[in-house]
Amino acid sequence: MPSFRKRLPRPLSPITYLVRNPGKTVPLTAVILLAVLLIAGVVAIMDSIPYSIRTIYGYSRLLLFAGPRGESQLTQEIVERFQRQKEVPVERIAVVRAAPTVVRSIVGKWPFAIIGFEQKDLAYALGRMGTRRLEGRLPKQGMAEAVVSEPVARNRGLKIGSVLMSPDDTDNFSPFPVKVVGIAQSDEWFMFADKDYIRGNHFPPIDVVLAFAPTLEDQVRLGAWARSEFKGERVQLLSFYEVERDAKEMFRILYAILNVVIGILVSVIALMVAMLMNIHQGQRLVEFGLLQALGHTRRRLLARSLTEASLLVVVGWILGVALSFGLLATFKAILLDPQAFAMQLWNPQAMAYTVAVPAVVLLVACGTVVWRFRRFDPVGIVERRLV
Repeated sequence: MPSFRKRLPRPLSPITYLVRNPGKTVPLTAVILLAVLLIAGVVAIMDSIPYSIRTIYGYSRLLLFAGPRGESQLTQEIVERFQRQKEVPVERIAVVRAAPTVVRSIVGKWPFAIIGFEQKDLAYALGRMGTRRLEGRLPKQGMAEAVVSEPVARNRGLKIGSVLMSPDDTDNFSPFPVKVVGIAQSDEWFMFADKDYIRGNHFPPIDVVLAFAPTLEDQVRLGAWARSEFKGERVQLLSFYEVERDAKEMFRILYAILNVVIGILVSVIALMVAMLMNIHQGQRLVEFGLLQALGHTRRRLLARSLTEASLLVVVGWILGVALSFGLLATFKAILLDPQAFAMQLWNPQAMAYTVAVPAVVLLVACGTVVWRFRRFDPVGIVERRLV
């Protein structure tokens, strides 16, 4: 008999009510789910714009670019100052040439560069970029050839033998057609060519310096040293620090507008769901009146109502987050991955915005329940009088 009693359902349990009344609980849960899905999707897609840009220039965290501003004779001095400093170890210094190109981003064409290495530095540079396998071969000395990474190949629709730059392409100009002879299996974005070809066919005629530290931590320290060392001089630096800084400044206004739009969206949706929760609680006044008339304390009924509201909100939020993750993964696989556009599926900022929905809904629901129970008259409810 005791074991049989343990298996009996608890009719006054909050979970029992929610399970036995799907006609009331499912719509509320669905509304919360859709609200979370909408907010998470909008924020994640908008945040993919700066995230994609940072991904395109992600190779900059693996090297430090230092180039003279219009004075070609400064290149050798820059190399010597890197070699003389003792604060950060330098694994390799490569003197290269660069030419402008473009790639496609979510917001349109985006400036990029093809870097011309000396033959002795090409293999090292590919290894530094995390190349797992090279399909094809490296560019030959002096030839109009290039090796690109797999994301660049997807982004530009390239394969071995495709033309990367040509005289007819104003965005990717070169006096001779530059053909892709190798595709590197790497997660980084890069285009590498032979230095002699870039030197002989592209402006400006200035060599730049790439400094490589042994580790990522040393690379960050090397960038900090260079910013201090060359401050105020005619030397242009580029590291991931500058990329992050410029991206934040570039998209500062976009984020400000996004915050306003999302704030309004969250407020409107949360209040609408909260009003639905209020209506849901109001429809149960007769039930609460009968229970209190049968001996249930007001405190017990209040705890039960708050527990039910909390369960609805939490379940709706969890389902909304799961569904948004699935839909964003589908969106990324179908629309973004074929063009190598990047997006964070698990976006902390998007998740933070969605928390506002259950928080406001729960706050309003709890406030409504507390307010109703302050002047609750079970006898009047039983007699079907207005409270």
